[in-house]
Amino acid sequence: MARSRLTPEREAELYEAVLDLLREVGYDALTMDAVAARTRSSKATLYRQWGSKPELVAKALRHNKPVSLAEIDTGSLRGDLRAVVERSDACQMEKDSALMRGLAHAVHENPELHEALRELLIGPEMTGLDELLRRAVDRGEVRAGNPALSFVPHMMLGAVVARPLIDDRPVDPEYLLTYLDAVVFPALGV
Repeated sequence: MARSRLTPEREAELYEAVLDLLREVGYDALTMDAVAARTRSSKATLYRQWGSKPELVAKALRHNKPVSLAEIDTGSLRGDLRAVVERSDACQMEKDSALMRGLAHAVHENPELHEALRELLIGPEMTGLDELLRRAVDRGEVRAGNPALSFVPHMMLGAVVARPLIDDRPVDPEYLLTYLDAVVFPALGV
């Protein structure tokens, strides 16, 4: 990838346009032509900066999550996971949830998108969550051999995906905080 000559403001504008287009048309219908038109850029510039549509989409999604989970350290697992939930407002959480649901099908159909998302979004999030959980084990809050430790990502993703499907309601911080208290913390023995 070429070295970026974009200002941080211009890069943020491009990423927001990509996310807006994803919400509007979905991944399959999103084209580099549409991104170029929306952002008043050339396709050549987009390809030079990001290389491919999957990489551009993954980086736009990553840019939307500027704080690494590993950077959140309140001194307790309960505080850390609550801080993770509270860092997003309800409107942003609903937008993110809709994007993830929209990408779920595209990931299965596009291995390049799947790899880009795993490398640029899922991998760093998993590393951060592993760090939060490791600190909880080190502090003695969670037993090291607790089998629920490896299922925390699945529990959290399940909550985000299931609520709109089962309850026909958006995911919001209040729901996720209640879910942490009712499901995640008891499973971990916290």
